Amino acid sequence: MEHFLSLADLSADDIQRLLDLAIELKQEWRQGGNRPLLANKTLAMIFQKPSLRTRVSFDMAMLHLGGHALYLSPDEIGLGKRESIADIARVLSRYVDAIMARVFAHAHVVELARAASVPVINGLSDYSHPCQGLADLLTIFETFGRLRGLKLAYVGDGNNVATSLLFGATRMGMDFAIASPAGYHLPGEVMRLGRDFAAASGSRLTETEDPVEAVTAAHIVYTDTWTSMGQEAEAQERLRIFPPYQVNAELIAHARPEVRVMHCLPAHRGQEITDEVADGPHSILFDQAENRLHAQKAILVRLLVHEGT
Repeated sequence: MEHFLSLADLSADDIQRLLDLAIELKQEWRQGGNRPLLANKTLAMIFQKPSLRTRVSFDMAMLHLGGHALYLSPDEIGLGKRESIADIARVLSRYVDAIMARVFAHAHVVELARAASVPVINGLSDYSHPCQGLADLLTIFETFGRLRGLKLAYVGDGNNVATSLLFGATRMGMDFAIASPAGYHLPGEVMRLGRDFAAASGSRLTETEDPVEAVTAAHIVYTDTWTSMGQEAEAQERLRIFPPYQVNAELIAHARPEVRVMHCLPAHRGQEITDEVADGPHSILFDQAENRLHAQKAILVRLLVHEGT
């Protein structure tokens, strides 16, 4: 694994090895602390967008593994503005062992990876959110003891999180259903890749505008904010369109009795999800948040410790 840019780039075996390593590192941490597998390693963290979970989880992952994380704010970098993205990648490659970038445009993280001589991690882009996707697969695996044969239903905007969930689910043999309103579906390219992955793994991929159809018989119901960062001008229009896609008690009643509800956070309670569901017995929202730490430890170790653990 040279970089970590999209779950579509990984095979099912690659993903399973990362999940196994994340579980191992999580158990090790809970039993007293991780070995210093990343001693003397430094991660540069480029942020165009602010984040609670991405910032703290990567910082703590490096700390727990004996390394160091360096936060670089938008004003310090000016990605593609003060100097070219390629030059930034080349300079940082002389200083640090890996680069994590949380960006608006996916093309920027791809360009960083092309020019860097160290591993680059996509901490979020407008195209996908693979770190979140891996943490979600870890959470589902811990909850159900398997991935293959489960049904994951996503309700809401066809965004970057939905893209990574689709890639991860169909790679791993999970059925994936997505319900989005007209005009907010996943891009055709994403659906085409998902259909290819589903055909290879034997899973089913369903796209609909009916949230009830999507969640029927689902093991997991997932939602995300209706308006992501960078879409603020669309907020009022989205608030008009998306209320039928709210994840509430009435909707999840159509899923399996053992259903679990997920949200990558931050949640806009009362919009895409109700308090009753977010804080209820079906919620595993905060297990997801915790697992960002452990999934990202696995990514970092795989990229930086070539002999493994």
